[in-house]
Amino acid sequence: MAMQLPQKRAFDSPAIPDRLYFKIGDVARICEVETYVLRFWETQFPQLKPNKSGTGQRLYRRRDVELALDIKRLVHAEGYTLSGAKQVLEQGQRRPDPQRDPQSRLPLVAGDSGQRLDAVAKTISHARTELRAIASLLALPAPGPPRRRSRLATMPPASGSLFPS
Repeated sequence: MAMQLPQKRAFDSPAIPDRLYFKIGDVARICEVETYVLRFWETQFPQLKPNKSGTGQRLYRRRDVELALDIKRLVHAEGYTLSGAKQVLEQGQRRPDPQRDPQSRLPLVAGDSGQRLDAVAKTISHARTELRAIASLLALPAPGPPRRRSRLATMPPASGSLFPS
């Protein structure tokens, strides 16, 4: 029976109001996440650095809100881990969308792609070897139940003395 892979959820970017600054609660409503998630993302993504007011309140600019929306899209809609999303944002690259760019579906034929394909083939071969080893371990007969030891230890016959010689 074939497993069905989960479909990527569509992600519609909400409209950002035309304001200079946004409080953390406003950004949380726009991004549809909790405020603690935004504070955590600030620790994980150095690009997300809102200004703070004199009272310590976070003041996000429009670019910060757009970045938070990008992080949410990468993590929630495209399935990136936080470290993967961080790499994508640091490189300024995004994965090509096959629906928008049909060329992205074609296999790579450029210079170093052969080396990359060799590395992928080597990794797959290694994984197969490990899976075969696991399968052989699982194919071994299951060990029987452990033997029970008696709870009472056998004592030598009493010699009548407290201190045996």
